[in-house]
Amino acid sequence: MSAATPPINTETDEPFVEAFGGWQERSILIVDDEPGMRSFLQRTLIGRCNRVEAVESVEDANVLLGQRHFDLIILDNSLPGKSGVDWLQEVRELGLHNDVVLITAFADLETAIRALRAGAADFLLKPFRVNQILSAIGRCFDRAHLRRENFILRRELDTHVDLAGVDGLVGQSTALQPIRDAIKRLATVPSTVLITGESGTGKEIAARAMHKLSNRSGNNFVPINCGAVAPDIIESELFGHIKGAFSGAASSREGLFFYAQGGTLFLDEVAELPLAMQVKLLRVLEEKKIRPVGAEREIPVDVRVIAATNRNVEDAVREGRFRQDLYYRLNVVQIHMPPLRERTDDIPALAEYFVRQLSQQLGVAAKKPDSALFASLASYAWPGNVRELRNLIERWLILGNISDVTSSTTAASVINNNDVTLEAVEKQHILKILAEVDGNKSEAGRRLGISRKTLERKCAEWGM
Repeated sequence: MSAATPPINTETDEPFVEAFGGWQERSILIVDDEPGMRSFLQRTLIGRCNRVEAVESVEDANVLLGQRHFDLIILDNSLPGKSGVDWLQEVRELGLHNDVVLITAFADLETAIRALRAGAADFLLKPFRVNQILSAIGRCFDRAHLRRENFILRRELDTHVDLAGVDGLVGQSTALQPIRDAIKRLATVPSTVLITGESGTGKEIAARAMHKLSNRSGNNFVPINCGAVAPDIIESELFGHIKGAFSGAASSREGLFFYAQGGTLFLDEVAELPLAMQVKLLRVLEEKKIRPVGAEREIPVDVRVIAATNRNVEDAVREGRFRQDLYYRLNVVQIHMPPLRERTDDIPALAEYFVRQLSQQLGVAAKKPDSALFASLASYAWPGNVRELRNLIERWLILGNISDVTSSTTAASVINNNDVTLEAVEKQHILKILAEVDGNKSEAGRRLGISRKTLERKCAEWGM
């Protein structure tokens, strides 16, 4: 048993200010064998945090950590049977990444160094004042907030995600109204949602809107394109890994489920997941726990999953390329995003929105699209949907010539008599096939006799 702790000083030297706030959503686990310390910490924190639980041993702590997620652990170093630092080293090796504040009545330099090496975020010597423990907790929450925010911002920059307009969809067409109504309803429930639709129809924007309107909006929205991650690292990308889990794993790393804790994970192109990964994802959805690569224990997670695909998943299930049980688990509610050719009434609003957005990004004067431009836009099949419209508006702002734009938009049906190169003929034929299959790149690739990746590369080269 630990030695008796000196009386706690509850006086404060200065007011405590929460930098980022949000304590009401946080959960804390107290591990201390002294009833007086557990009671004091619970009284101090229970009115500030969403959930505060206290146990007297690491054995009890292990049970709770296997049942639910805690944002922070306040850990006494002098515990019966095993020191706090030794236990912290063990759970770190098992893949647990919770922030930890170590408290002790007997501090020395060696203990402090061991605590920091084991992964303690802060170190407090008993007796401590109320404002000292609150400041230590606040620093942990703030660091976690900044770490996750920086991670998400780096991903946004790396993937060139358009952050403008994430609060909702642009347009008031009849085809869009049911989508907007469904997003508002689904934002109030934690159910898994599958968003379907052609590439470029705004599936991620719909998912972001659902997150923004939900009670999870204070936490992160974390997107991942499942088709863009190599199959051999997708598990580590989603669940994280521990040091030495595989060749090159020089240190432990949190996965995307960790960064989406309390928020939303958006699995774009979910039908591209390897079958082995589909099994593991199904287990996570059912058990609400993840196992980092190389870890021996599962970690509870509180993450809403929204998935999206531009493929016909039912066909993939029949062909054995997608697990039927995972499809049913993801497809609790389905939203189908209409292609742009079915919501041409929204083209003027979308065009004006992109003009405002892109003129600021490009540093060029904003121009108002006229009726001639709108007429040419309305007559086009839009195999690339809203994404293609955005790229076209960007070219129009740069070139400043409507005729240059309209000639490019009609390229799917007419080739200039002076342009009979093999590349131009190839482009015309590919765009024609894409229009015939409603933008379905998998089906277009099958008809053309090329792979989907080759087709996507060509579309990217053409800005579609």
